[in-house]
Amino acid sequence: MSNEQHVIMDETAIRRALTRIAHEILEKNKGIEDCVLVGIRTRGVFLAQRIAERMNEIEGTPIPWGEIDVTSYRDDRDSKEATAERVEGAKLSLEHLNIHDKKVILFDDVLYTGRTIRAAMDALMDCGRPRMIQLAVLADRGHRELPIRPDYIGKNVPTSKHEEITVALTEIDGKDEVTISQREER
Repeated sequence: MSNEQHVIMDETAIRRALTRIAHEILEKNKGIEDCVLVGIRTRGVFLAQRIAERMNEIEGTPIPWGEIDVTSYRDDRDSKEATAERVEGAKLSLEHLNIHDKKVILFDDVLYTGRTIRAAMDALMDCGRPRMIQLAVLADRGHRELPIRPDYIGKNVPTSKHEEITVALTEIDGKDEVTISQREER
């Protein structure tokens, strides 16, 4: 259970952060040539879609984007159960994208331990061999358990392990908002 939630990013702050990230991606990659955006299901997909739209507005050229479901790649699942679904599930979610020798920009809503990102990288590698993988997150809350660092960050939010960051996006939640709350200790 959570106590009171405090808004740390409202709709305007999220829009500005995504616009800034779009410009940073274009600058770092010198445009969109050979770039592909991939959102981690669920909220990362909508972030990738929004960034793709902004990049299209800026560059006047659409950028390929897609989604990936990393559920079967997570290290907290039974490996026998996950192995059967793994490659097929990853390939189905990226079937319309060619990631081989492309610069893949991976999107997630909140970066915490890094385990979801590791799972996403494993899934991407099963679908092809990208030239490089870059990471974009809306909120980076710290507390990494793996050596993973984002290339693009909407907002750095130093947290304690007793705090929780929640991202709400209009496409699923009916509003754009990032909140922080204290978890009640038991």
